[in-house]
Amino acid sequence: MGVSGVGKTTIGTALAAALGWRFLDADEYHPPGNVAKMEAGIPLEDDDRWPWLDALNEALREADGRGESAVLACSALKERYRRRLTAGLRNFRIAYLYGDFELIERRMRERRHRYMPASLLASQFAALEPPADAIAVEVSGTAAQAVAQIVESLKQNPS
Repeated sequence: MGVSGVGKTTIGTALAAALGWRFLDADEYHPPGNVAKMEAGIPLEDDDRWPWLDALNEALREADGRGESAVLACSALKERYRRRLTAGLRNFRIAYLYGDFELIERRMRERRHRYMPASLLASQFAALEPPADAIAVEVSGTAAQAVAQIVESLKQNPS
């Protein structure tokens, strides 16, 4: 989890591959109305997020029910979002990807995301509530370094 542009998809995809787990990208679950707001540079409100978080929770619970492990790339900026996202899950860990504003803004300006403009980054940093009990990963290094840190942390504390 973390703000847009922090590397959730890049690191999450690589982490899922390293672990042999399924990868889920929360961006794929946004309803069209949310996408339209973000494309227009309008930050989402909680009422926009609840159905999205519920759909993600359902996907995670379905995988959990089948005994499958998954990596989900999701902003989950606030504690209440993370509680809703993980409700009913038996076993999960949160990896919190973070970096300073200038680094993340530069990355966002260098990439092409289909609907998340760099102009929304300030609102993401303003909304961010860093999790207290997470694998904290500073992202100024490579994706491979971030993945190695998360894998090592999972080995040391699997649940």
